[in-house]
Amino acid sequence: GAAAYRLRWALRGSALAVRLEVRTRGYVGFGLSASGGMASADIVVGGVKRGQPYLQDYFTDENRVLKKDPQQDYHLEYAMENGTHTILAFSRELHTCDTNDRSITESTVRVIWAYHHTDLAETGQNYHGATRGTKSLRLLNPEREEAFSASLPYFDLTNRDVPVPDKDTTYWCQMFKIPLQQQKHHVTKVEPLIQKGHENLVHHILLYQCSSSLNNSVLDYGHECYHPNMPDAFLTCETVIFAWAIGGEGFTYPPHVGLSLGTAADPQFVLMEVHYDNPSYTEGLIDNSGLRLIYTPVLRKYDAGVIEAGLWVSLFHNIPPGMPEFVSEGHCTQECLTEALGAERPAGIHVFAVLLHAHLAGRAIRLRHFHRGEEQKLLAYDEEFDFNFQEFQYLKEERTILPGDHLITECHYSTVDRIRMTWGGLSTRNEMCLSYLLYYPRINLTRCASIPDIMEQLHFIGVKEIYRPVRQVQTWPFIIKSPRQYKNLSFTDAMNKFKWSPSEGLSYNDLVLKLPVNVRCSKTDNAEWSIQGMTALPPTIERPYRTEPVTCSSSSGSHCSLLFTLLFVAYLPASTMANLGLPV
Repeated sequence: GAAAYRLRWALRGSALAVRLEVRTRGYVGFGLSASGGMASADIVVGGVKRGQPYLQDYFTDENRVLKKDPQQDYHLEYAMENGTHTILAFSRELHTCDTNDRSITESTVRVIWAYHHTDLAETGQNYHGATRGTKSLRLLNPEREEAFSASLPYFDLTNRDVPVPDKDTTYWCQMFKIPLQQQKHHVTKVEPLIQKGHENLVHHILLYQCSSSLNNSVLDYGHECYHPNMPDAFLTCETVIFAWAIGGEGFTYPPHVGLSLGTAADPQFVLMEVHYDNPSYTEGLIDNSGLRLIYTPVLRKYDAGVIEAGLWVSLFHNIPPGMPEFVSEGHCTQECLTEALGAERPAGIHVFAVLLHAHLAGRAIRLRHFHRGEEQKLLAYDEEFDFNFQEFQYLKEERTILPGDHLITECHYSTVDRIRMTWGGLSTRNEMCLSYLLYYPRINLTRCASIPDIMEQLHFIGVKEIYRPVRQVQTWPFIIKSPRQYKNLSFTDAMNKFKWSPSEGLSYNDLVLKLPVNVRCSKTDNAEWSIQGMTALPPTIERPYRTEPVTCSSSSGSHCSLLFTLLFVAYLPASTMANLGLPV
C-alpha cells in the first residue's frame, strides 16, 4: 500500500531541511540514534493540535527516558493537518553546539521514525504507544541527478523464481553472462529492480566481476552464497562492481565515465548476490528481483575501473573475542601503487566513489590516504557502519591517486558478544576490511591489499615450533609442534585455545598494527604484479586518526523559507509497520 510515513530531506547550506508526510492526525516523531534503538537518541516531535502547530526538540538518555532539550535546535517552517495526514517541515543545523544533538555527517545514520493517533500530551506519557521503526540512511550522500534520455537501451539481471527460505537471513547467488558482446558499450546507470511487495524482503544486492575463463555451464542455477556446496566458479567472483542497499537509489556514473562492457578486457561473467531479510520467517516467498543496467553505444571519455583495497581475506586477519574495540588495518602499499601506476598511468588515477565493506562485527571504517608520507584528508569514512546498508559513497570531489601514494583501510570492530576468535573469511560471521574504489581511467590493477605476518601472531600466543605436514590436510598451512599445550593443533585451534582477556586483546592489537605485511598486488584474472609476495613495513602513522574539527552553529541562525526542492525520498510501506516495532 501507500507509505504511511514519508520522509524527504535536502541539504540547505549548513542545515538539513526535512519534510514529513504521515498518515495520522496525532503527533509525528523523527530522530537520529546511534543504535537504531530509542536510547541516547536525538528526537523531534511535532504536529497540529486544535489548529495550533507545535514542534519540540527532545532527547533520550541511555535508559530511553524522554527529556525536553533545553536548547531547541529544530525550527518549524510549516505544519498542516487534513482529514488523514499531518505534514511538517522543519530544519536543523548539521552541527549544533548542543551535546544532546547528534551531528549529521557523511556517516550512516539510524533514522528513527514514529507516529501516534493522538497529539503529544504535555507530559509526553503517550510517547511509548507509538508505531515506530528505524532505517539506516546516508543523509549527506549526494544523489547524482542526470538527464537521461528514456530511450537508452538496457538489460536486466534478475533472479528467476528464487524460493526464499523461511529463515532470518539468506544470501542468494546467481551467475550471469553479460549479453553485450562484439562491440564496446558504456553502462551509465545501474538501477535496482525490486519485485513489487518485496521492498522489505530484498535487503541488499551486490554485483561481482568473475573470472572470464569460465564457460556457460556456470549459468544454469543459483545457489546460497558462502555455502559449503556452492559451485567453485563463485569463488572466482571477488571484485564488487556495483552495490545497492535498502533505502538506496540507483548508481549513476559521472558524465565523463562509463562501465565498459563488450570487449575482451571487460567482465564477461558476473555474480549477483541478493541478501534476503525475512525476520518473520514467512514461508512460500518467491522472488524475481535484480538489477537493470542502462547502457549506451555512444562512448564516454573514460572507462571506469574498480580496485579492491584493504586486508586480504584470510585467517591471517583475526580478531580476539570479547573486545569492545579492535582495530584492523589493510594496506594498499606504496610499493604496489608505484609499480602498477608507474607502468600504466604515471599521471595517476581519479577516484570518484568508494564502498566501505566489513561484516557483522564492523562498527566504523575509514579510508586514509598518504601522499609522499603526508596524510591527506580522509578519502571516505563511515563512523556508524551498518552492515545492512552498503552503498557506494560519491566523493564530494574526485581524488587523484599517484604512484608512491599509500592507502590504509582502517576497520573498527566489536566482538563483546563473541566467545571465540573471529576470522577473516567470506561468511557474515567472518570478517572483512575492504574499500572498493571506483576510478578512471581503468588500469590493470584489481586488488591492492596486504596480509599481516603470521609468525609474530603465533609467537604472541606462545607457539615455539611448527611443521608443515607432508599431505596438505585441513590444518592449512601448518601444524604446531610445541609447546605441549598446542601440540598437533592448527593455527585456528591454538588461537581459540589461548585465554584471551581484554588486556591481552589490546596488546595483540598493538602488535598486529606494527607487523610487516605481505604485499598483494593483482591484475585481472589472477595475474600478478612483480611486487606481489614481497614484505613491506607499514608506514608510521598517527593513531588514532585525528578527525577534522567541525564548526557548529547554535540555534539562533537565520532561517530562510522552505523554497527548495526536496531531492531525497524514503518511505516505509504500511505493510511493514507491525514488524518494525522497537523495544520500548
